[in-house]
Order: sequence, then structure tokens, then C-alpha cells
Amino acid sequence: MREGAYARWGKRVCDRLGVLLLLPLALPLLAMAALLVRLALGRGVIFRQERAGRGGAPFTVLKLRTMAHGAGDDAARLTRVGRWLRASALDELPQLLNVWRGEMSLVGPRPLPLDYLPLYTPRQAARLRVRPGLCGLAQAEGRNAVPWEARLEWDARYAARVTLSGDARIALRCAWVLLRGRGVAAPGHATMPRFGGDAGA
Repeated sequence: MREGAYARWGKRVCDRLGVLLLLPLALPLLAMAALLVRLALGRGVIFRQERAGRGGAPFTVLKLRTMAHGAGDDAARLTRVGRWLRASALDELPQLLNVWRGEMSLVGPRPLPLDYLPLYTPRQAARLRVRPGLCGLAQAEGRNAVPWEARLEWDARYAARVTLSGDARIALRCAWVLLRGRGVAAPGHATMPRFGGDAGA
């Protein structure tokens, strides 16, 4: 696959510029959201987890914590504040640091856990050709309401052709999905069920 100039170096420049442009709006929102997490959930405002980056390389993704500590499934631990943060995507704001450091991009497939790597088909693994992103083609199609098979297919399609115009369209579509409050969780689940390979959905 031959990459154009945007995919080779222009996208990284746009990511850095985008973070700088977003910071004046993002920082006050992040401070407000972090205070809500501290008041509602106590200590440990930032959630850190190892995820697969470009080429499957591990990196630590940053999010605002949305679940209470302790045992129990996601539905039991997800708080009212946590649901609101997820619906608004404010819990993802710390990932602007991941973008600035080059671990993520503003647009790209969402970063998934490392233990999913051996479960991908060759087609699904194509998503690893690019940096993971804050928003991606699968999210533009409906966020967590998109089942795994379709979600990973959208990711593979994105990785096959990365363009500036395509990224701009995806970002606008993601914003529209977010504003409409669509796809916060998979049907019948508090968030998104775990991927289980070809049979998982």
C-alpha cells in the first residue's frame, strides 16, 4: 500500500496543530470533568490502560475514570457521572496528550486492548497499519452501536486509504453522532462487549 504525503507526514502535522487549537476549549472542560470525577468517585481521576497502537505496539491510553472501584460487572460499576462523561465523550479528553506524543491521532481506529491482537483475522489486523485515533470511521457509523464485525471492517477500510478530506469528513460525522447522543453503548450492554474473535460480537 503506497501512502500519500498526508498519510506519511501531513497527518502528524495536522494532529499537532489540532491539539493546539483544541486546547483552549478542552482544558476548561477537562478541569470541570476531572472535578466531577473526583467528587463522585474519589481518588484516581485518570484511568490508564495498555492498548495496541500502530503496528500493535503497546502504549498507555489515558481516560477520565467513569467506573467505581471494586468487584462487579461494568453495568454495576458505571456511575451516573460516568454515563454522562461517556455520552459526551469528555472522558476521552486526556487522550489529547496521547495524540500530542504521537501514540494516537485525532482520526483513526479506536485503540483496543492488547489481548485482542491474536483474535484478529488478517483483514481485521489491517487496522494496525495506522495510529489509533480519538474518533474513527466506525465511530462515525454509530459508535458502540456498531457490532464488532462491522466495526473492524470499517477500521480496515479506513487504514487502506488515509486522506485529509476523508479525515475531515469522519471528524464532522463523529461530531454529529456525538451531538445526537447515538451509540453510547451496544444494545443490551452498559458499554461494549468484549471482542471474542470471529464469533464475538
